[in-house]
Amino acid sequence: MRTMTTWVGLFTLCGSLAACAVPHAPASGTLPRDAVFAAERAFAGSMADRDLQAFARHVSDDAVFFGTPEPLRGRAAIVQHWSRWYTGAQAPFSWEPDQVEVLAGGSLAHSSGPVRDPQGKVVARFNSVWRLEPDGH
Repeated sequence: MRTMTTWVGLFTLCGSLAACAVPHAPASGTLPRDAVFAAERAFAGSMADRDLQAFARHVSDDAVFFGTPEPLRGRAAIVQHWSRWYTGAQAPFSWEPDQVEVLAGGSLAHSSGPVRDPQGKVVARFNSVWRLEPDGH
């Protein structure tokens, strides 16, 4: 699944910060809602693991991230901007979905959940819109 990158950002952390994509198709037999939960958790895991390359693999080529004076457009611009949050041993924030809704057709979904600071305090809420690509990703 990939996010519908032109609609919404991932975080609302002093403004929105992101919209993303997932590099893997859901496992056969996986419910769409479960696949979106898994995709969002895998994307968040790139921050926890301090793995900028994994983050980049989750960003769609045509992604648009919000939260800067002008939206960030395209994987290269987004990864360059987000690289500042992938330095250091400790992640500056984390996120995890607690809500996912998928359209009946299974091709569009929304995920949302808390964004936490390093001490675990909720500081914002993120929103992502995901789309299932024709190739199954």
